[in-house]
Amino acid sequence: MESAPKGLRLHIGIFGRRNVGKSSLLNAITRQQVSIVSEIAGTTTDPVEKPMELLPLGPVLFIDTAGVDDIGALGELRAAATRRVFERTDLGIVVTDGAWGEFEEKILGALSERGAPAIAVFNKSDVESPPAEALSRLVVRGIPAVRTVASKREGILDLRAALIERAPSEFLESAAILSDLVGPGEMAVLVVPIDKEAPKGRIILPQVQAIRDLLDANAMALVLKESELAEGLARLKVPPKLVVTDSQAFEKVAADTPPGIPMTSFSILFSRFKGDLVLQAEGALSVERLRPGDRVLVAEACSHHPIGEDIGRVKIPNWLRNTVGGPLDFTTVQGHDFPEDLSPYKLVIHCGACMMNRREVLSRIHRCRKAGVPVTNYGLVIALSLGILERALGPFPEAKAACRRRRVQSPKP
Repeated sequence: MESAPKGLRLHIGIFGRRNVGKSSLLNAITRQQVSIVSEIAGTTTDPVEKPMELLPLGPVLFIDTAGVDDIGALGELRAAATRRVFERTDLGIVVTDGAWGEFEEKILGALSERGAPAIAVFNKSDVESPPAEALSRLVVRGIPAVRTVASKREGILDLRAALIERAPSEFLESAAILSDLVGPGEMAVLVVPIDKEAPKGRIILPQVQAIRDLLDANAMALVLKESELAEGLARLKVPPKLVVTDSQAFEKVAADTPPGIPMTSFSILFSRFKGDLVLQAEGALSVERLRPGDRVLVAEACSHHPIGEDIGRVKIPNWLRNTVGGPLDFTTVQGHDFPEDLSPYKLVIHCGACMMNRREVLSRIHRCRKAGVPVTNYGLVIALSLGILERALGPFPEAKAACRRRRVQSPKP
């Protein structure tokens, strides 16, 4: 469980004012000294992450944050870092030492706006009892209230029970990456280019997770390079249910895969797994409305060191320049960085987000929609640039139909 990818873990954010016992609570839950505990307000500066196993949920990631009421210039930076944690929180813990007011309500509002369930924790309950009025309001809203004394590890079992009860249902059910498109006893062909960006001695995370998903579902995986695809397909007695390729090899794989065999990319699979495939597929059509000089935001979930043929900084910009017929103004962000103001951009292109949890990707998509900026992902925009978007969406009838409707409603300029 300790090696489970961060992007597949249930993200549990711990929020509250300074010095209410957030760090003590994390240490009590994990039974480890994860966060520094002090009587001095503002001890926690940057968000502190701790992965662990919480049965029956499985692998989770606790995030201890700085107080939302931090003051001063440095305090505002800490509070801003805390606010960014909301974007990736699947389940929130609102901690108070007895008081319940504006700060706690704002935290609940931020979580509610993002569709994340919450739990109220009244820590230091041996010193001050929770206010009856606040408890009544929480009950009416269906938010469980737990009393704890984190320094003595009292009430922690009640908190664990509340976490399990309030966890989003998808974490109790295994979502499929591609196995539902293949089926038990059937085969998927996975095309894995070994180029300059392939990590030495291993393959990248989306490919590893796809293989594991197939094995868990009792399906078969044939893994090969793009140069071996035609021969590999010819050797099979029964056609595979699906061919999946790295998006960078889309053009060759589309040419070598017979029309009767469904084909897509790892990035598009992850658009469905981590984001909103229908909305991001429609967003890809916005490429047809770009004009030279337009600003485009490229968002990468990981902080890898780019090389000369980087997909987000070199290859996609080149494909789009050819499609648009002129240069575009690209901005690239990495990790959890994402602009507050999206209005300058005509399009946001996100990676497959294998390093992020689904909540953060959906939060970004929501922010793009709120700002009126189309959002898509690497595989979808590459497929459109190469003229094979509909074929790449073949395994996903709903997304394919949505793109067709959008084109009828808003034909190419």
